[in-house]
Amino acid sequence: MDIRALMKQAQQMQQRMAEVQEELARRTVTAEVAGGQVHVEMNGRHEIVALTIQPSAVDPDDVEFLQDLVTAAVNEASRKVDAMVQQEMGQLTGGLNLPGMPGL
Repeated sequence: MDIRALMKQAQQMQQRMAEVQEELARRTVTAEVAGGQVHVEMNGRHEIVALTIQPSAVDPDDVEFLQDLVTAAVNEASRKVDAMVQQEMGQLTGGLNLPGMPGL
């Protein structure tokens, strides 16, 4: 096996992975809880792009309920991002479980 060819192939894969990660950063997922009372949009970098809270979810006497809704929506969006990243990276690596690879 030619080590130069192997190194070139590894560099190409690394470059492709960087391109996929940039593409994932531009993509978003959404999550809603409690019938849409709280809506979260998150990008592939786990950054919240938008957070919408319906006025009906705001009860000054029950702030904990709203906190729980926001937490649940953010966690669900995060799970969706993880699944999206894992799917895209799995396609790139052919399903190989490579150590140190984000999302795998």
